[in-house]
Amino acid sequence: MDTLSYKTISANKATVTKEWVIVDATDQTLGRLGAKVAKLLRGKYKPNFTPHVDCGDNVIIINADKVKLTGNKWNDRVYLSYTGYPGGQREMTPARLIAKPNGEERLLKKVVKGMLPKNILGARLLENLYVYAGSEHKQAAQNPKMIDINLYK
Repeated sequence: MDTLSYKTISANKATVTKEWVIVDATDQTLGRLGAKVAKLLRGKYKPNFTPHVDCGDNVIIINADKVKLTGNKWNDRVYLSYTGYPGGQREMTPARLIAKPNGEERLLKKVVKGMLPKNILGARLLENLYVYAGSEHKQAAQNPKMIDINLYK
């Protein structure tokens, strides 16, 4: 029996192929968009997916200010953080977060970060996400391709 034919191929940093993709967030639901973007960043749609390697794509999200939340989640949803001091628990709603400078970027990165692994790989994957409030972006030199995020499940 030839055992080489049964060898599992594992991707590494040298053999992985990373692409640049643009996702338009216009009229997309925040959580569903975040889940699909997290899968793109992780590389789970690729046939050579390896769980411990950054084999995902670089994702550019444009029109982040046009993302939507269903129901009254703009004011009812609460993101908690803790300063480290007694009585230092802080609450933030999506409406208050998006009103701050770079609020769209902070909101989408917070959502996607919660859907990535909670380790060093997850932090490294989050660096491959670029969020812009308008339709203009700075990564034109990388020749990113526009994809329809609704085709991914």
